[in-house]
Amino acid sequence: MRSESLPSSRRHFGSGGRRARSERLRAEERAQLPETDPPRSQYSHLEKMTDLVAVWEVALSDGVHKIEFEHGTTSGKRVLYVDGKEAIRKELMFKLVGKETFTVGAASTQATINIDAVSGFAYEYTLEINGKSLKKYMENRSKTTNTWVLTLDGMDWRVVLEKDTMDIWCNGKKMETAGEFVEDGTETHFGIGDHDCCIKAVSSGKRREGIIHTLIVDDREIPEALE
Repeated sequence: MRSESLPSSRRHFGSGGRRARSERLRAEERAQLPETDPPRSQYSHLEKMTDLVAVWEVALSDGVHKIEFEHGTTSGKRVLYVDGKEAIRKELMFKLVGKETFTVGAASTQATINIDAVSGFAYEYTLEINGKSLKKYMENRSKTTNTWVLTLDGMDWRVVLEKDTMDIWCNGKKMETAGEFVEDGTETHFGIGDHDCCIKAVSSGKRREGIIHTLIVDDREIPEALE
């Protein structure tokens, strides 16, 4: 006796049933997987910024710090970021002008953002560091500090000398030092990894120039960097 094939509609039903069971199994497997948070962008704070009005970079002994300020000129909202981290958030401010005070860096240096109306709905934003305008502060800092930038063992280093205290900072860390008097001045010794470092201070012989500070690493003089 010749067997007859199943009607096509029944064949489709069987195939559809297998697909349905397969999809149901996959759904059950997904349900058993642990829940994970969606990936977060390292620039997430920038992606949220809609009222960014000012960005400053401030060079301190422990590093160069980035300050970002948001100001909503309709809501008065103020949001402040220091090195990408939210430091101040005020969602609703009836007074659109004013100031925000905060600290920056390892030494908690005081900073203030001034918000002033210029004309109509235009505003001006100025940054003060330790009570001085940013420009004045940086000019003064260039007289009281020396900065060197170098590469050792494939890593970039920023060395800062505070001349008034003789404190030395390397990549944001205050270093342990040892000072000694030498024939033509003083030497302040410290180490970076396996490298011997020394800042030598000698008199320039000129009243205006004062003391000259030189960084020597492994008997090699490092040129000073301008910031």
